[in-house]
Amino acid sequence: MVQENGVPVGMKHYPAEFKADAVALYRSRPGATIKSVAADLGVNTETLRNWIRAADGRQPGAHSAPPTAARTEGNDVQAELTAARKRIRELEEERDILRKAARYFATETRW
Repeated sequence: MVQENGVPVGMKHYPAEFKADAVALYRSRPGATIKSVAADLGVNTETLRNWIRAADGRQPGAHSAPPTAARTEGNDVQAELTAARKRIRELEEERDILRKAARYFATETRW
């Protein structure tokens, strides 16, 4: 393959945010295959596979056993639980702020 400035001609460069979003999209679709998500995004299947490997901390192109379904499902559940706990903390903070504001305005309106 002919190279231009050290990069093979024909290779596309994608922003890091696009790569991260592509990996997140793949992970958010439980029954999806890498091939189907790559087709939806218009990227090469191996490119998306390498982004997923890189996100998992593995070397692109490295061959290792994929995570078991139970482990992947456990990670999804753990991530969802963590997000839910964070949202609960945010809602409790908002509730406390509203309670304080209500008390403040209740005392302000009394003469």
